[in-house]
Amino acid sequence: MNPVKGDDIAVRLVNFGAMVVRLVAALPQDRAGKHIADQLLRSATSGGSNYEEGRSAQSRRDFVHKVSLAAKEMRESVYWLGLVERARLAPHHDIPPMLREANELVAILMASAKTAAAATADERT
Repeated sequence: MNPVKGDDIAVRLVNFGAMVVRLVAALPQDRAGKHIADQLLRSATSGGSNYEEGRSAQSRRDFVHKVSLAAKEMRESVYWLGLVERARLAPHHDIPPMLREANELVAILMASAKTAAAATADERT
């Protein structure tokens, strides 16, 4: 099967979500651990699902909206991962590479949304 535009980002988002699923399973089962786990799991997996919705958008404007949501969710994931690291909730997990990947995905998604938004603006003029 031929690669489709955006497949590489989609794969990275799924891989990131899978890393977070494994991390969340290792978080403490106390009140704080459960709260952080729920928030992190939601944001980390939502980024990928919003991106997939964007890939099948009905318009460029819809694409920009969905990809922007994906970036927002990934940015939230950066926050929760940083909290896990600073609170030392997962001492046996290597959080910095996960943070790096999340930040790279935010940058890619924001650039994609910006490019598509600019193209939409050009179409109007």
